[in-house]
Amino acid sequence: MINWIIPLTSLATAAILAVPRLSRAETWRAMTTPLASIIGSGFLVLGPVLNAIYGAWAPAIMALLCLVAYLIGAAVRYNIADRQDGRGRAEIAVDHLSSWALAFAYFIAVAYYLNLFGAFAVDLTPWHDEFHARLVTSAIFIVILVVGLTRGFSALERMEQVSVGIKLSIIAGMLVGLGIYFGEQSAAGALVLNPVTVGPWQAITLGFGLIVTVQGFETSRYLGRSYSPEVRIRSMRWAQLASSAIYLVYIGLASYVFGHQDIDLDEAAIISMMAVVAPVLPIMLVGAALSAQFSAAIADTGGAGGLVAELTGDRLKPGHAYALLVATGLALTWSFDVFEIISHASRAFALYYALQAAVAAIAASRAGERGHQLGFGLLSAFALAMAVLGTPVE
Repeated sequence: MINWIIPLTSLATAAILAVPRLSRAETWRAMTTPLASIIGSGFLVLGPVLNAIYGAWAPAIMALLCLVAYLIGAAVRYNIADRQDGRGRAEIAVDHLSSWALAFAYFIAVAYYLNLFGAFAVDLTPWHDEFHARLVTSAIFIVILVVGLTRGFSALERMEQVSVGIKLSIIAGMLVGLGIYFGEQSAAGALVLNPVTVGPWQAITLGFGLIVTVQGFETSRYLGRSYSPEVRIRSMRWAQLASSAIYLVYIGLASYVFGHQDIDLDEAAIISMMAVVAPVLPIMLVGAALSAQFSAAIADTGGAGGLVAELTGDRLKPGHAYALLVATGLALTWSFDVFEIISHASRAFALYYALQAAVAAIAASRAGERGHQLGFGLLSAFALAMAVLGTPVE
């Protein structure tokens, strides 16, 4: 029965998302970009990772990750709303530096997305190993470079809204299936309370290394050509709230039905976990993963190319940035495992967030808003600590 309920739930969700009144709504269209990033790769790795490390405390850690992301989002939203008149040299310089930090973060994030793509692409095949996953990742890097240099990404970028719909539909089906399984385990008295497997300090630094899994909300700041500041602020807030609700339900259900002995922690561990819930879920999740990772990689590659061109006054063309991004991605792919790349990406985004919070603090000082200045200053220091102290999952 559950193998029918899950696909039907996904189809019903897809039908709802396709309703013109929703799909054409300005706020929803503005939400798709940050929502695509926030619940993309993180959804695939957070369940197994948080369960394996934090055990029964995983939902609390997930709540903290969402809270930190929302507070950082508040700084970015403040920068969206801030009028540019009267900006001093320090504020402009820090904002410029943050743009460079974001371009660098994109370089690592694309490697993160495509390494997950490779891992999921081979997971259900006879070639399920790290070497073949890296071969697939490398091939997709080359495809992206060729497409970016010859045709650009405009056609591929149209995948984003479709990808979000597919992903949300499959997530809805998975959550319903997981809820049914949770109920069955609860009725049988078979729920588990896993212990924390690391010490307090390691728990903190590992959490810092996972901030990239709830990253993506900052993309709203860079949609100014398409949406007003009010729409971007509202859509970012709603995207963060919606993704937080999804994550908390997901982790809340998954944390008490799988024992540590049931999880062989790797980048595609969610596939084996969900196979226990329903045989139909692994195929659905692989489809969602491939669609989500490819569209996210395209979006960030295009974003990085445009950003580098803008920051260098077109001395470096987008094509040069694509080539540098692919070279960096290939080096990361063959030098580090996925969890190490996640940690590096987290540190890069944490540095960007620290600089954005610093920009917000300077802007608040200019506006005479001392409370905001203090809050954003502390947030900047906290994000800088995440950039310095974040560690990868072993």
